[in-house]
Amino acid sequence: MTSHVSVSAPTEERHPGTTAIDTRSTLDVLRLLNDDDAKVAPAVAGVLPELALLVDRAVASIRAGGTVHYFGAGTSGRLAVLDAAELLPTFNAPEGLFVAHHAGGLGALLRAVENVEDDVEAGRREADGLRAGDLAVGLTASGRTPFVGGALARARELGAVTALVTSNPDAPLGHHVDHLLAAETGPEVLTGSTRLKAGTAQKLILNSFSTAVMIRLGRTWSNLMVDVVATNAKLRGRVLRILQEASGASEGDARLALEQADGELKPALLSLLAGTDAATARAAIARHDGSVAEALAALVPAPGTTPAPETAPAPGTALAPAGATAAPTTASPATTPATAAQQSLTGDRS
Repeated sequence: MTSHVSVSAPTEERHPGTTAIDTRSTLDVLRLLNDDDAKVAPAVAGVLPELALLVDRAVASIRAGGTVHYFGAGTSGRLAVLDAAELLPTFNAPEGLFVAHHAGGLGALLRAVENVEDDVEAGRREADGLRAGDLAVGLTASGRTPFVGGALARARELGAVTALVTSNPDAPLGHHVDHLLAAETGPEVLTGSTRLKAGTAQKLILNSFSTAVMIRLGRTWSNLMVDVVATNAKLRGRVLRILQEASGASEGDARLALEQADGELKPALLSLLAGTDAATARAAIARHDGSVAEALAALVPAPGTTPAPETAPAPGTALAPAGATAAPTTASPATTPATAAQQSLTGDRS
């Protein structure tokens, strides 16, 4: 027997401004959609303080060995899969650091699978692998999806931190999570079509969440993606360009640094900024949890500070080919790439 549920949520209400949308011109239809989309960013802005708390908890969890898990069904699940998948090529995030659990599995990515979002026990099973201190993020526009509810309940039992991303400020599941992020996007242009504003809000929140986590973990230098994985010609060109922009090196010196660092951008960058070899740079980055900024500060202390115990060749030392002896440049310490880089750092860089 097929069951029915009456869902009470803002996303299920009828939009008063689009009741005649099927009689409008194509351009008017697009304008109605676009005008409604403009409400999404302000709605997301309203949850940023809570999102900041969630980012900081995620960073603390990851640094303690934890992982982040997304749970969703339908559009929400697909957006979760997309966000988790993009972190590996963009930030070289280790596999399994962010995991998306989509109701119905891979088969439900391309076509809807009947009743999977209503399966509480399936959600609980998906969360069975979580550990205390992990982070579980549920995504559901209505705030009631049983699959997500089951996953969050099991996550809490296991000691995980829980969060809910929704467009319903009165979400039934919101009473059972540590962090509620309710972006109030209101009724959809097409009643109940939450792949529109609600889905866009979820995408923005996930983008902001995972990007901020990666920044706080030191996987960027300034606004440059220094952990990007060069898997094609375009990205290989981007890696070289990032290295030049971040270090001020010529194309030739940047290529040499990349070659000596076996193609890894971070040690290549640090070797150029600190005037050290790739092996020393790689070790310093590892000691400082992947942060180029912290590794640079340790290798080349800012003027007026006490040198750190670890040492490196003096600032201003030119990068030499493998096996060759590096010779000092004529640049003064005040104008070295390391000094210029440190002067650009803000107090909250990590």
